[in-house]
Amino acid sequence: MSDPEHPRKPDYKVYRARRRRFGSLGPAGGLEGLRERGRRRRDPLSRGPGGPAALTPGRVLKWLALAALGWCLLSLVLFIASAQVQKGVDDGADSALASGGNMITGSNVLVLGSDRRAGDSIDESQTGPARADSILVLHAAFGSVRKLSIPRDSAAEIPGHGAQKINAAYALGGAGLMIDTVEGFLGNGLEINHVVEVDFADFPELIDALGGITVNNKSRICSPPFDNFYKGFRLRKGERKLDGERALGFARVRKNRCAPAEDDRDRAARQQEVLTGIRDRLLSPTTFVRLPWVSWQAPKTIETDMGSAGLFGLFTDLVTGNTNDSNVLQFSCGGCGPAGAALVADSEKRAAVEKLLGR
Repeated sequence: MSDPEHPRKPDYKVYRARRRRFGSLGPAGGLEGLRERGRRRRDPLSRGPGGPAALTPGRVLKWLALAALGWCLLSLVLFIASAQVQKGVDDGADSALASGGNMITGSNVLVLGSDRRAGDSIDESQTGPARADSILVLHAAFGSVRKLSIPRDSAAEIPGHGAQKINAAYALGGAGLMIDTVEGFLGNGLEINHVVEVDFADFPELIDALGGITVNNKSRICSPPFDNFYKGFRLRKGERKLDGERALGFARVRKNRCAPAEDDRDRAARQQEVLTGIRDRLLSPTTFVRLPWVSWQAPKTIETDMGSAGLFGLFTDLVTGNTNDSNVLQFSCGGCGPAGAALVADSEKRAAVEKLLGR
């Protein structure tokens, strides 16, 4: 009989269950649950409660698209900033321009390549006023760009200075007189809405920012020395990759001993080939990586009446439009004009303007 004050210990033992080593294998967990936990441990990127998102192809494309958009926005900002700090044209050029036209529906742009006697490819020992070594008229619209090169030796009536080679207008009165001269020379209702002056001193840096350009050289070039090409300029026929300095030399070759029959028309065609090479390079996927540097450098190469928006529109037109066709005014008589200038027939001018304006 037990003593109430001293109760007996129970005759059974109490056991405490230990935690199962592999978790529950029942319906709540089971072997499948064990496998799922193993997969989560092996794949930390898999989505789980509070875990990081899965790395899917769609998510990767999304982040790449956002990065590309940011890169383009950075390039645009640099382009606008560079354009804002560049010097514009003088009052004479601004007043000579015709109103109307825009980069969407169509605008006529006079592009002048000038020798400022500076830069790695220019002989600084030379003196005298800057020359218009290239004269190019663009009819630029979205999706369409047409070109017309005027050889610098063409005979033209320069207002206030009589008849002489057309490139003298730039030396005599700058871009303003050049605008008036080109409009009077081509006639047929052509008006110049904008002007772009390309400075040869900065031009090579733009080409180098693009990573060089490829041109199709129509004939072998064996040029005697000019500017800073003290040993002359040589280039084999065919497609050739050029850096900035050699691209400028290619555009400015004056005499070609390997093709003695060449004249200023061939020189103008090479200048258009450089423009085509720039466009092709801008469309190259590899240029996307260089886009901020190109965007910063491009406005530094030119002086223009256009603001950043108009300039961006022009570059957009050059990229979207087909600029592969070369159009150079043809002489009716080379060297027959005043001071050895070349004569261009009125019928040739009329046909060229109609083709330029798409009439």
